[in-house]
Amino acid sequence: MTEPEDLHEWVSFEDPDEQRTWAFDVTFLTSNWSCIFGNGCKGVLTEDFSEALQGCCSYGAHFTGPDDIAHTQKMAERLTPSQWQFREEGRAQGVIQLNPDGDTTTRLVDDACIFLNRPGFDGDGLGCAFHHAAEAAGQRHLDLMPEVCWQLPLRRTDETEDNGWVTSTVREWKRRDWGEGGADFHWWCTDSPEAFGGTRMVFEELADELRELVGEVAYDMVVSHLRQRVATKGTEVYVAHPAVRTDR
Repeated sequence: MTEPEDLHEWVSFEDPDEQRTWAFDVTFLTSNWSCIFGNGCKGVLTEDFSEALQGCCSYGAHFTGPDDIAHTQKMAERLTPSQWQFREEGRAQGVIQLNPDGDTTTRLVDDACIFLNRPGFDGDGLGCAFHHAAEAAGQRHLDLMPEVCWQLPLRRTDETEDNGWVTSTVREWKRRDWGEGGADFHWWCTDSPEAFGGTRMVFEELADELRELVGEVAYDMVVSHLRQRVATKGTEVYVAHPAVRTDR
């Protein structure tokens, strides 16, 4: 029988304080994935668009709800001209829009998110304006950005049973999570070995994001488990990520 290509190892446990089961994608959390924006990222369009240096910002950020929208608008008011290339346009026209599918997203300027500083910007440089603002203020970037932006490439989903019990799954963000358009991407980072060259495991590299996504209790439980396994048995006990497996 052929082994499935997208083989992942999981760990699950019950929350001590809630009617909830947590399920974590151990294969991704113990991989050495790292964001390579500006360093080989080919973007999320239908062809290689490395030269544009847009990363996954080509479609604007999809908001999780009214609070996320309000927070992003509030944080945009803090951005300075040196931090944000399109500050004047954002203040004049707003920073949100309805896309062709009727979803509320950050406004697009020149076919990418209004908060993305482009190559050649004379201010603080390329990349997300919120990143520059967070660095200047000594804050976490996730305290300023739209939720989906800091969560990527982590994804949490919650399923509630008839009796009220919740199963919360934390895994890597896959092409399918973008909807039908994801299948058309020329490249997606968690599919590609180029993005698995980091120096730390994901659960360490994205510690702040993971903690924010699941809360302190679940975070401490899963990280304690992973660190103990690494310390006592090494990483060979984990199923390697499909993007870097050599036995296929």
